[in-house]
Amino acid sequence: MVKLVLASKSKVRKEILNKHNIVVKVEPSTVDEESIKQSLLKEKASPEIISKNLAEIKANRVSQKNFDILVLGADSVIDLNGELISKPDNRKKALTILKKLNGKMHQLISSVCISKNGMMVWNYTDIAKLTMKSFSNKELEEYLSKISDESLYSYNVYQIEGIGRSLFSKIQGDQDTIMGLPINKIKEYLKNYE
Repeated sequence: MVKLVLASKSKVRKEILNKHNIVVKVEPSTVDEESIKQSLLKEKASPEIISKNLAEIKANRVSQKNFDILVLGADSVIDLNGELISKPDNRKKALTILKKLNGKMHQLISSVCISKNGMMVWNYTDIAKLTMKSFSNKELEEYLSKISDESLYSYNVYQIEGIGRSLFSKIQGDQDTIMGLPINKIKEYLKNYE
């Protein structure tokens, strides 16, 4: 398989790639995601556009330092009726996010970009739809108490392959997309690239 640089410190994305026998070198991008998001939100960019832009910027940035090697950038966001919801950086924010999603359908958007020599050569965005059951605030707090800090900040507010599945009444979409990496499309691209 093609040697790939992963422009992300996400353990989940690395695990997905490893599971599919794609050997990667991890080199997280130093992109200030928050300022880029804020700038794009001011321009009224949709969550999907923001996800695509962030994946591309990350891949391009790392690609500039890795000549002639493919670099994979990725980004996932939650779109709740047009509102961008980012990963929480503390438990209070995580609870606020769960309360917003409570009893509603949202979209999880995962974008990937492959760059070479500082320029995008391929990109793909996949969208999953998740409908959360209705919970009391106490139930949401109990759910969060079962999630480790690392998992909470890595996977957004739910681990779809773990206890997070129990939060949802309906899941439409690819599990790898929900975990942040639509691997089958990446494999397809790499196979054609070889």
